[in-house]
Amino acid sequence: MIVREALVADPRVLQPEAPAQAAAALLAKPQVESVLVADGDRLHGCVTKEAIVAAVAQGRDLRALAVRDLADPDVATVSPDTPLDEALLLMADRGLERLPVVEDGRLLGVLPREPVLRRLAEDEPPPEPDEDQQQV
Repeated sequence: MIVREALVADPRVLQPEAPAQAAAALLAKPQVESVLVADGDRLHGCVTKEAIVAAVAQGRDLRALAVRDLADPDVATVSPDTPLDEALLLMADRGLERLPVVEDGRLLGVLPREPVLRRLAEDEPPPEPDEDQQQV
């Protein structure tokens, strides 16, 4: 199975000129760990909770600051043809809940870890019983 078969198209993103306060509002939700920043289908980076905290600690005004100013451009991505197990290993190594899927510089979607793991678990056949567990 490859990433293309499991990605979620049209992920929620913020435009680069959106106020950082909009990213902070999204990041205040417990299930949101990061916010992608994209202009159309071009991924510019990712804003994390840590970036918001650092900006506030520096006394920066999140209403006047654009998300482009906080976005980290060094975002781990995968191509749609990446094997799914390879993408999941990358996510595990970096502690990511979702991974942007990019092709030729265009953001195609995101690969969410939990739904993919559930789907893979459902697709796996049940384990063979041990000889001791088999009925005679």
